[in-house]
Amino acid sequence: MSARLSQKLVLGSRGSELARRQTALVETAFRHAWPELELVTQIISTRGDLRTVEPLDPRAGRKGLFTGEIERALAADEIDLAVHSAKDLPSEMTRGLELAAVLPRAPGEDVLIGKASTEAGGAIATGSVRRRHQLQWKYPGIEVVDLRGNVPTRLRKLLESDWQAIVLARAGLERLGYDLSTGVFDFEGAVLHVQRLSEMDFLPAGGQGIIALQVRSDGENAKKIAGAVNDREAFWCLRAEREFLRLLQGDCGSPVGVRAIITGSKMTLRAQVFEPPRIEPRSACVEGDAASADELARELWEGING
Repeated sequence: MSARLSQKLVLGSRGSELARRQTALVETAFRHAWPELELVTQIISTRGDLRTVEPLDPRAGRKGLFTGEIERALAADEIDLAVHSAKDLPSEMTRGLELAAVLPRAPGEDVLIGKASTEAGGAIATGSVRRRHQLQWKYPGIEVVDLRGNVPTRLRKLLESDWQAIVLARAGLERLGYDLSTGVFDFEGAVLHVQRLSEMDFLPAGGQGIIALQVRSDGENAKKIAGAVNDREAFWCLRAEREFLRLLQGDCGSPVGVRAIITGSKMTLRAQVFEPPRIEPRSACVEGDAASADELARELWEGING
């Protein structure tokens, strides 16, 4: 490690099991890039962690619920770097803070988890406004119920209920160690069935599957450390998705899906926007140079609005 860099970095993270697993991935990446670096993790409770019972106001959504307190600790110099699930970050970055790096993206799709069969029918539970609209679009007449809590809590609620299934992000389940490759997995002695949902219909939230590393804009030490582990393609994809959401102003409970995929030097950027009471979404897709994330996001926004 360069003598000009501090030998210690304080990370800020939520305290959920998934957040801790994601922070452990960050720690592993840093130790590989900077073997002499001392890492300290500070656990920070967020509003989303404390509000686990009452449903969210659909007008407010979830953006900021799991990031606000961590961002405040970062801005106050209590931590050096914040570890976030990228999909939880508001598209308008807090002044004085910026994204320094992201880890390689995990699979971004959603999965349907059921007790016996994952064929749609009966009630399906989700805590996402986007997923609620996607389910009602693809399975007309289905009952969609609200679901809160961390991943293990949601799985327990499924087992204790008469619901048909719940919808979760594949990335979170796999980061918690569940093997979804056979279509079934064991949870606390119960066998649960998995169906991967097509991204053509169930377009994920912007940033889904990405672990984002946020720093102070003047935090040159943290920027240099984080930059060594940055996945360039995932960073470009996240930039495009976030810029589209910023232009759309669609991250405040709006039912929006957006996904960027890079193949070679080309990026494909797709979006899906639901506008109640209309059931079907407005959709658009653009392609272009992978390095032109902002321009592609604007082109997609114009396509959605046109």
